[in-house]
Amino acid sequence: MSTANTMRAISQDVLGGPEVLKEVELEVPRPKPSEVLVRVHAAGLNPTDWKHRAHGNFLGKPPFVLGWDVSGVVEAVGLGVTLHQPGDEVFGMLPYPFGVGAHAEYVTAPARALVRKPAGVDHTQAAAVPLAALTAWQALVDTADLRPGQRVLIHAAAGGVGHLAVQIAKERGAYVIGTASSGKHEFLRGLDADELIDYRETDFTEAVRDVDVVLDTIGGDYRSRSLRTLRSGGLLVSLLVSGAAELAEEARGLGVRAAEMLVEADQAGMAAIASLMTAGRLRATVAEVFPLAEAAKAHASGETGRTVGKLVLRVR
Repeated sequence: MSTANTMRAISQDVLGGPEVLKEVELEVPRPKPSEVLVRVHAAGLNPTDWKHRAHGNFLGKPPFVLGWDVSGVVEAVGLGVTLHQPGDEVFGMLPYPFGVGAHAEYVTAPARALVRKPAGVDHTQAAAVPLAALTAWQALVDTADLRPGQRVLIHAAAGGVGHLAVQIAKERGAYVIGTASSGKHEFLRGLDADELIDYRETDFTEAVRDVDVVLDTIGGDYRSRSLRTLRSGGLLVSLLVSGAAELAEEARGLGVRAAEMLVEADQAGMAAIASLMTAGRLRATVAEVFPLAEAAKAHASGETGRTVGKLVLRVR
């Protein structure tokens, strides 16, 4: 049970499966200059959470508290903060990858990593959005400069990033082709995807040609195969950052382009996303909600790879 100066958090002492996650009691952090302290109401989960839990990745050796998606209420502000005040409802993504820690009752964040939560959106829905939507926004808008009438191929279109990318691409006026198992096609049609490919039954490289942009959320041989679906000068944006030089060289040989991208904390992007949410033109599908204490179950569910949309931890 947390006290006035302590909080519940989900931590781990070793790398491994979901079973390494445990509820611990930690001291409530204090906001530094230009930071705010957020009382967390809900926190999203993303594949990067279970990858870091299992392998350490950017964070190295534990102990650490995972979680980059956060929605909650500002509890206190650090020196120099003018954008937010105690009592404000905010949401956003903690700076990736080192600003982690949302799977706890309180977390500190740079004030400019957060924006006001839309009034008509609850904390659970808001917590499902930031990392995945920012990834899609930065890939399709900032990196690819997707324009009306262009054709975009989105892999794993029903996933966390994918289903938000479909909505953002449609908002940009693009023609959207998505890969997903057939059981998820009805869901994606509900998001106005224009064309759907069951990757289990159809080789997308034979079904798709002359696209302007590919959003690769899978990696592996999908990257190389996807290059062959692009028109001359088209762009592959891969969210898996490995082998950039080789990928770029292969792309040049085919007369196309390739870029690898890591999501960044981005107030302007979050503000644009919040505006779309307020207007009812962007919404995350929440597949399951788990109490904070059941974070291990949430990780196990996410690692099945069958989730449609996002998983969320309910903290408060």
